[in-house]
Amino acid sequence: MDVQERLDELNVLVEDAKSMPLSASCVVNRSQVLDLIEEIRQMLPESVHRADELLADREAVVQDGRREADRILERARTEADKMVSEHEVYLAAVAEAEALRKETLSDTSRMRQETDDFIDAKLASFEITLQKTLQTVDRGRERIRSQMYEDLAPVNGDEFFDGAAEPEREDY
Repeated sequence: MDVQERLDELNVLVEDAKSMPLSASCVVNRSQVLDLIEEIRQMLPESVHRADELLADREAVVQDGRREADRILERARTEADKMVSEHEVYLAAVAEAEALRKETLSDTSRMRQETDDFIDAKLASFEITLQKTLQTVDRGRERIRSQMYEDLAPVNGDEFFDGAAEPEREDY
């Protein structure tokens, strides 16, 4: 039994005691009450010692709880700083990626324009070369045609009708 139960017994003993007429006093069994008080006294040092241990344990538990809470808060702060830092790194990376994308689009557009200009210049040069080649081919063909007509045409009108070409007459 513990102290609390003994105190409850003492309380019941006093409540159940015979009351004195016209008085607030009561008659209790002295030996019984003294025995209960003695038991309570003997239990008190043990109870007080356990209470002291519980208080010490309570203080230790509270201290452990505070240390753990401090560790948790420190980890939370560190994690929050890390997350903020990672977020800032992410935002910086996004900004840099956007700048690189714009620069790449600009470079691509510029290179495409330069390529188109280069190809246009080469095609214009090729066109001029082809036109000159066609003119040269036309002049060559014209010369060949004119030589062919000169070779076919008689130099003077007599050659056309020379003696071999005249039909012979036979007399009938």
